[in-house]
Amino acid sequence: MGAFDWLKRKPDKFLALLVDQADMTQRGLEALEETMERGIDSDSVRRLHQAEHDADEVRRILIDELNRNFVTPFDREDIFALSRAIDDILDYAYSTVDEMQLLGIHPNPYLRRMVSLLHEAAQEIHMGTLRLKDHPNVASEHAMRAKALENRVERVYREAIAALFQGPTDNEHIMEMLKLREIYRHLSNAADRGDEAANVIGDIVVKMT
Repeated sequence: MGAFDWLKRKPDKFLALLVDQADMTQRGLEALEETMERGIDSDSVRRLHQAEHDADEVRRILIDELNRNFVTPFDREDIFALSRAIDDILDYAYSTVDEMQLLGIHPNPYLRRMVSLLHEAAQEIHMGTLRLKDHPNVASEHAMRAKALENRVERVYREAIAALFQGPTDNEHIMEMLKLREIYRHLSNAADRGDEAANVIGDIVVKMT
């Protein structure tokens, strides 16, 4: 091995950590989707919490590596921004379930549709990170698909909010409206972070090519 070969190989750790983080995020969204199908008392909640815990640890390692290394495969700011956006997606998934349990909210068709789309978007972001190194143009295609899915989540979100204002207007209905609106907002925020992650992947590809 040449004296400086380690410089060429060392940056790969950042991509590996981003891929791991994105993989844990898509697995966490898979668990969230199962939760919406089986209920908030299912074993999938435990798997979501575990994915969030594991992903946080990977992000801590990534930030530590950024602080300790000068050589990175692309801009340090982009690595940090992509990791943060991916982390936020899973954080909002985690807080969605926590607040559903706290507020006594059960899955409904709007929640199921939004979460299903978010799971697809997380899969696209995971594939985007996997393809960044060797196939950046393919990574860009995955990022575009993730952005399109974010738009679909926002459409369902608007439909869900509109539906809240239909029907009875007694105190019980109003309380249910307020609770559901908070849950919907968590998922909308998760979609926004997915869009942000896709944008960062697109920026990285432009700089690489």
